[in-house]
Amino acid sequence: MRVKFVIIFVLVLVYSCDFFKKKDKTEAVARVNDSYLYYDDIENLVLKDTSVEDSTLIVQNYINRWATQQLLIDGAILNLSESKQDAFNKLVNQYKNDLYTKAYIEALVKRNIDTLVSTEEAQEYYDNNKEVFKLNEDLIKFRYIHVDENIIDYKNIREKFERFNQDDKKELDSISLQFNSYSLNDSIWIKLNQVVEKIPVVGSENKDELLKKSNFVQLKDSLGVYLMQINDVLLRNNIAPLEYVKPTIDHIVINKRKLELIRQLEKDITKDAIKNKQFEIYK
Repeated sequence: MRVKFVIIFVLVLVYSCDFFKKKDKTEAVARVNDSYLYYDDIENLVLKDTSVEDSTLIVQNYINRWATQQLLIDGAILNLSESKQDAFNKLVNQYKNDLYTKAYIEALVKRNIDTLVSTEEAQEYYDNNKEVFKLNEDLIKFRYIHVDENIIDYKNIREKFERFNQDDKKELDSISLQFNSYSLNDSIWIKLNQVVEKIPVVGSENKDELLKKSNFVQLKDSLGVYLMQINDVLLRNNIAPLEYVKPTIDHIVINKRKLELIRQLEKDITKDAIKNKQFEIYK
């Protein structure tokens, strides 16, 4: 096969920045047989502050890749059977149709769907599907601080940490810059594995201490002491609490709404098209 491949872009590339300012967007910069590459196809390839040398290399590489692809396409058209080409064209058209319809449906859904899931709706789904929400890992509610044991007022800090009434919590928050690390929000469920990853002194030999409800744990490292209070524990195979799985339930409920809305939209679109004589079936 004789291939005609002409690039009419060559010497002017050394003036890279000026080139991008002066060229007409509809001007061809390269040709492979009957296919053309235009300036507006490549104008955004190079960032403003890119050097002339780098700009030249980027553009040349892009043109070469484009040319190679066009040559392969031309070769395929010459050598593939018509039936094969027809099959590919049908796939291309189907893919195009899928892209258009998906984008349009998503826009309609986004405009019409209700994304708020009430507590009552989440509770109802949870009550009807509890077995789905069995835990495959241990959860705990706990708080901790990591502090230098030699810090001034350490005894008072520990006392406030263990007692932890509202005033204690506020005061510990106010002096938290003195801690190496800390987490005082003991009202949320956390995966035990996340605690093990976050706190280096917790390992396989002592992590079971964190699985004892209402347990106080003290562990030391070279930087100080970890004070940990476990408020609540849920072991694997227990049913996860609603508060923990609420985001998952929200996602499931909204996805169900989305599927129902898509089905309804498809019905309405077809129904309206028949009514407006845009869609007819010939008998």
